[in-house]
Amino acid sequence: MKLGVLTVATYDKSLEDTAKYLSSLGVQALEIGAGGCPGNTHLNPDDYLDNPAKIQEFKDMLGKYNLTVPALSCHGNAVHPNKRTAAKYQADFEKTILLAEKLGIDTIITFSGCPGGCAEDKTPNWATCPWPEDFLDILDYQWNEVLIPYWKEACAFANKHGVKKIALELHPGFCVYNPETLMKLRTAVGDTIGANLDPSHLFWQGIDIIAAIRYLSDAIYHFHAKDTKVDELNKAVNGVLDTKHYSDEIHRSWIFRSVGYGHDAHVWKDIISNLRMVGYDGIISIEHEDSLMTGDEGLRKAIEFLKDVLIFESKGEMWWA
Repeated sequence: MKLGVLTVATYDKSLEDTAKYLSSLGVQALEIGAGGCPGNTHLNPDDYLDNPAKIQEFKDMLGKYNLTVPALSCHGNAVHPNKRTAAKYQADFEKTILLAEKLGIDTIITFSGCPGGCAEDKTPNWATCPWPEDFLDILDYQWNEVLIPYWKEACAFANKHGVKKIALELHPGFCVYNPETLMKLRTAVGDTIGANLDPSHLFWQGIDIIAAIRYLSDAIYHFHAKDTKVDELNKAVNGVLDTKHYSDEIHRSWIFRSVGYGHDAHVWKDIISNLRMVGYDGIISIEHEDSLMTGDEGLRKAIEFLKDVLIFESKGEMWWA
């Protein structure tokens, strides 16, 4: 495994300054946004796609700081019912694929997206219960008329350009939000689709992370190291569905935290060990979204915490067995 960072939290620095800084802290890999929600502050495809010199400059910079880039991010909603919004996310997705091809990167991270509840809708509609029965009609439309056809075409485009893995982040608000919905889409579309497993979005849903890892197994294509702290007092009153702003920490049922501040080292060591048992040996990419810390402090604390948690070396032979 390699210790990595999603570089959004360092957008106050140039990409090279970010690389130099993170490398000095022991980071081995970068996850870089090339569009969509992460933006393209550090890697704008328009600057690189027709510029071989820039591509080489990028590769040389990574070598200078002993870093790799296993995946590019372009989280978005390309099936948004607003056609203009969908087109923007789709353009970012396609440009990220084309850039990955030139950089020799085979993994892209994004969201599954969420359509409207019918063809006439203007906003996404996230259906989470089977009754009233209108919700079942919504789900049938979203999956069979929009989501599955879209991802069949998107995967074909990705494969044509050397991207073999599309890691969908399991995120509430989108059609793929838990292990079951990820595998539903993967079964319908094929194994280009896999998971960007981010425990923070599963913890608050009450999902057992170890069970999720075992269930997803070789469908895990990327991993975000981000934590969540459930506030048991607020949860006891209001449950886990919470629409209060993330800045209203003291009243929310849960908030995102840097790794180690939601769950202790024992939990995270179990996570890493089970990832190894199912064969995942990729990047453990820190995503900082802790509203109680600056980006810099959150990253530094997460890096130090994970250095003691990750398993870096090959397991070797069992000489005792």
